[in-house]
Amino acid sequence: MRITDLLKKQGISLGVKANSKKDAIDKLVALHQKCGNLKDVNAYKEGILAREQMGTTAIGMEVAIPHAKSEAVKAPALTAITVPGGVDYEAPDGQPCKLLFMIAATTDGDVHLEVLARLMQMLMDESFTAKLKAAKTPDEFLKIIDDKETEKFPDEAKAAPAAKNGYRVLAVTACPTGIAHTYMAAEALNKAGEKMGIPIKVETNGSGGAKNVLTAEEIANCDGIIIAADKNVETARFDGKPVLSTKVADGIHKPEELINKIVNGEVGVFHSDKKASAAEASADDESFGRKLYKHLMNGVSHMLPFVVAGGIFIAIAFLIDAMTGAPQTGDFGSVHPAAAWFKGIGGVAFGFMLPILAGFIAMSIADRPGLLVGFVGGALAASGSTFAAPGGDGSSVSGFLGALLAGFVAGWLMKMLEKLCDGLPHALEGIKPVLIYPLGGLGIVGVMMCAVNPIMGLINQGMINGVTAMAQNKALIVPLCALLAGMMAIDMGGPFNKAAYVTATGLLASGTDAAFMIMGAVMIGGMVPPIAIALSTTFFKNRWTPEERKNGPVNYIMGLSFVTEGAIPYAAGHPLQVIPSCIVGSATAGALSALFACTLRAPHGGIFVLPTIGNPLMYFLALIIGSVVGMLLLTVLKKPVKE
Repeated sequence: MRITDLLKKQGISLGVKANSKKDAIDKLVALHQKCGNLKDVNAYKEGILAREQMGTTAIGMEVAIPHAKSEAVKAPALTAITVPGGVDYEAPDGQPCKLLFMIAATTDGDVHLEVLARLMQMLMDESFTAKLKAAKTPDEFLKIIDDKETEKFPDEAKAAPAAKNGYRVLAVTACPTGIAHTYMAAEALNKAGEKMGIPIKVETNGSGGAKNVLTAEEIANCDGIIIAADKNVETARFDGKPVLSTKVADGIHKPEELINKIVNGEVGVFHSDKKASAAEASADDESFGRKLYKHLMNGVSHMLPFVVAGGIFIAIAFLIDAMTGAPQTGDFGSVHPAAAWFKGIGGVAFGFMLPILAGFIAMSIADRPGLLVGFVGGALAASGSTFAAPGGDGSSVSGFLGALLAGFVAGWLMKMLEKLCDGLPHALEGIKPVLIYPLGGLGIVGVMMCAVNPIMGLINQGMINGVTAMAQNKALIVPLCALLAGMMAIDMGGPFNKAAYVTATGLLASGTDAAFMIMGAVMIGGMVPPIAIALSTTFFKNRWTPEERKNGPVNYIMGLSFVTEGAIPYAAGHPLQVIPSCIVGSATAGALSALFACTLRAPHGGIFVLPTIGNPLMYFLALIIGSVVGMLLLTVLKKPVKE
């Protein structure tokens, strides 16, 4: 949906004078009322004010985007005003806002998120915002937006002439979390295609689902397909076409090289095995380690929402009991009725962590038949099932390690079962997926997990006991936390980052103080890189180009929100200076966090879960020190740029 589809001329007011934030909101709401976008003006305004109470919607750079989902909205719509004199909107950079958009969204769907994401991408261009602020008429304002949308999103209506002749190259991008890397790779490929004069279309498999999906006609007419992904994507549709499978980082850093390989016919033809995982394009060219990583990331990417949401609910339960003065006994976190509710619901979500992890690893290996073996295997790992106690034995709980084993081994065994069934009569083809595979798979995973759980349970308990013992010895826990925090900054969302994060979240289920200390160190390690870069662009401006300085302040928000990927554009442009500086800064913060005995019960959230942090003042001090260390080292390593 284009911005110009939601913004009417009557919803634009230029050269407005606003005396306060409330005054600006009133004017934007009045424009919505004027355009007939609202059923109930007061109810919608209450939604806007409620959102502002959660935190300002000013994004910096003199721009604010207040928004709300409400039943008082008839249909998704936008209004906009320019305030030449500026209005204090409590912006994170302290600047008055001169350009404001207000999003009115219905409660069905996430249109407001799509519009917000699109606006954010466009408003990062300072020349674009300057043109909007200088617009004299609503028509001119709309034309500036329309021109920018056409430039930024060429695959839409204005790009129809290119689509008529067919895209020469198609691409699919995906990363485990489906946030930053997915869209950065898509942007890099689109820009490279435009620069080379080669029509290209990129499908993004992000956290909100697949966008810009490739059609059967486009696939049939293209020269080949690039799959830049660190998790499995659906590729059976590319049967018979040249397919180049690579990691998402190559899509960001080597887009022209990838496109040239397709155009020059240097890529082999992919032949789909309908029984195999649909994401095995060019799998023969991948190393065994690379395949393992993709299968693991498929499980991790599906597991994370359960861990994050469930973990934060449980953390809120502990917070409620702490605030109400409940005694820290065995049932702490469930004493107050509200705490018990949060812990119960969070516990249910958190309890799906191991089955989801194992299930989607196995599904990545053996396609749909693998889902059952992995899901049941993960559940058996969590319960500690054995031959003597199939209902579960607390001493045999294999936990995270058992779930990993269930996902990989049961997935491969299931794939072997599928191949063994290839020789069955064709008349039995219809009952394979509904009878033979489920029965055989359940038997495989049941026997396997009952056999290995006692052994894996000992290993799992030994690991937990070891980490707990380390937590009591600062000479051991501090280096471990420094290592894991430093890993968060090595590739900022890549394999090292994910390995550290998965380790921390896996230990979190044990509920020990040691696990909470490690989780705290890992999160602080992910927060430091963007903040260190933001500090450097603020206090050492001569080290950065105007474009880098302009985008620097956004990293304060991303860092404090635990979005490490905000540092990636800077790391990509200056890897030898940025990456070592961030690693040292993150490791320093992680070590200090452990030294100060800071704990974290929530697996995500940055400063937004500060109340769930043990020893929060010292944790914040560790974050500041680590960020400053990263900034100073970056200042030493990076020479001033020539304007």
